[in-house]
Amino acid sequence: MRYVVGITMDKRGRDAVSLALTLAQSTLAHHPVELDLVHVLRGVPPDQAGSKQEREYQSLCLDEAEQWMAKAHDLIPKTIRSTTSIHFAESMAAGLIETATARPCDLIVVGAASHGPLRGFTVGSVANALLHSSPVPVALAPSGYLPPSRLTRLTCALGMRPGAEVALNVAIQSAVRHDVPLRLISLIGLDARSGAVETADAARAHAKKLLLHASQTVDDATEVMVDVAHGRSIESAIEKLTWDDGEIVVIGSSRLARHQSIFLGTTANKMLRSLPVPMVVVPRYPAPDVTPDKDFSI
Repeated sequence: MRYVVGITMDKRGRDAVSLALTLAQSTLAHHPVELDLVHVLRGVPPDQAGSKQEREYQSLCLDEAEQWMAKAHDLIPKTIRSTTSIHFAESMAAGLIETATARPCDLIVVGAASHGPLRGFTVGSVANALLHSSPVPVALAPSGYLPPSRLTRLTCALGMRPGAEVALNVAIQSAVRHDVPLRLISLIGLDARSGAVETADAARAHAKKLLLHASQTVDDATEVMVDVAHGRSIESAIEKLTWDDGEIVVIGSSRLARHQSIFLGTTANKMLRSLPVPMVVVPRYPAPDVTPDKDFSI
């Protein structure tokens, strides 16, 4: 497996490394992971610059980036294969996507900008761009994320609209790969609407159906459980659930997403700003392609 880790010259870069290490170390024994640490500089390489002043500026930025990348590389244990590279592109997001798509990649890992009011994410421009265009899954580390001793649980947030099976199958395969329990959650923001009781009942029935599917798919390879939480809003529903320090949440993309691309929907956006744990957003793969016999995992 290969993870592209977005390295910035601030704490977000360290947060991204911490999350990449959490994922890599939990699967290292059976599935070796390569961490590709990438820093992106805006513009062109020094030798392609149009003026002497621009060449000197780009050279200065390159020297500074190389020093920072050496420090980032020192954070990676020798037991994990890792590389560093500096990429020139129009933007950080564009550079990460170019690097990720240059050869097979399972995940792009970046740090969010800062904690939101509920200890969740305040999404920066880089993460926001990736969450609306990346062709591979994107993992977001909350600000100040410290790697737990091990990954303890993988949670999959599921809606009732078509397409939920994509995120579910990715979560199933990932839970088995990392040898952790899988929790399925259904969040209901009632918002005082009419038919709220019927909505809650339908969500519970849908969750039980997916639980049965997941349990049959893993075939006792790992534990599967389900939680249904409701409140006046999605944010309040999230607060009613318990979260492990070693937990990661997987969600799918909106129906507005292009084929094999990420587009963060309204509900997922609300979740993102409220979750106290890392989140992985999965592109909108066509459902027939995401089957248990194919490897779509993180």
